[in-house]
Amino acid sequence: MQPFLDSTDIVNDELELRERAQRDGYLFIRGLLPTDVLESLRLQCLEIVHDAGWVKKDTPLEDAIADLKGFCVEPDPKYMGVYYHMYKLQEFQALQHHPNLIGVMERILGEPVMPHARIIGRTIFPQREVFTTPPHQDFIPIQGTADTYTAWIPLSDIPPELGGLQIASGSHRHGIYDFRPAMGAGGMAVINPLEGTWVNNPFKQGDVLIFHSMAVHKGASNSSDRLRMSMDARYQKISDPIAPGSLLPHSQPHTWEEIYADWPPNDLQYYWQKWDLEVKEYDNSYHEKRDRLGFEMAAKGDKRAVSVLQRIVARDTDPTKRERAADLLTTLEAS
Repeated sequence: MQPFLDSTDIVNDELELRERAQRDGYLFIRGLLPTDVLESLRLQCLEIVHDAGWVKKDTPLEDAIADLKGFCVEPDPKYMGVYYHMYKLQEFQALQHHPNLIGVMERILGEPVMPHARIIGRTIFPQREVFTTPPHQDFIPIQGTADTYTAWIPLSDIPPELGGLQIASGSHRHGIYDFRPAMGAGGMAVINPLEGTWVNNPFKQGDVLIFHSMAVHKGASNSSDRLRMSMDARYQKISDPIAPGSLLPHSQPHTWEEIYADWPPNDLQYYWQKWDLEVKEYDNSYHEKRDRLGFEMAAKGDKRAVSVLQRIVARDTDPTKRERAADLLTTLEAS
């Protein structure tokens, strides 16, 4: 597999940054964020997961050695309950506003940008390869405008055994790819293998991978003995439409009022309300297709439908649909 094209040397060159982003669909920039900021946040998050039993208590906290007895994944309520305590951290919410991130995004997009309120944290247990994030496009869950860029921010070094993220270079130029239900984050996988386009390399703490919402990307499996922790921060032009979900917390079902409850008053709270945003409703056809296929697969005993069923149970507004998904999930997990 080829490494990422390193764009560190052009980080301040607006025209070249934009040209590469439009051509390849991604930018890899070394040392964009200060390591002391990331390490402080990482240790705070590790304190929380230590109390939850996600890391071994007889090893140094900073080593993040996973306790597999605590294994859980999003959107399992056990996972989301722990995640909520990380999500409430002011440093967690502040990271996406770092001027280095805002600056590079404005150079890419060519005008003032807004970070999506829905910043996302990922904690990936090792040695659970079946839950590795499958190849997918972020536009389907984000929507609003296709010209949204994600900054994928590892909170630590990511050597090969810890996995990381892979990008199908140039895949953002070909619209929405066909997909099927799959295990892992998002519950869907792009069918096209996109052979010969994948790029990846190790990360050092402070490195950032930026990619377009249409770019197909996937996780690399965590074969180490450690938790892998990262953040997804998303950005768009203020003038472009935004979907309503991008203004809500990712730590559902909690509200911003709950998240801000212990904060001192500051400008991070409800920051998006200072703009007159165009809110554009979702095209639900993508998730309707995913859920329909998931039900069909589950009825046939196909366990690749588990992640789809978990998302329906956790987040769908239709109680009949949630009940059906819960029944199928129970059957699959018992088989």
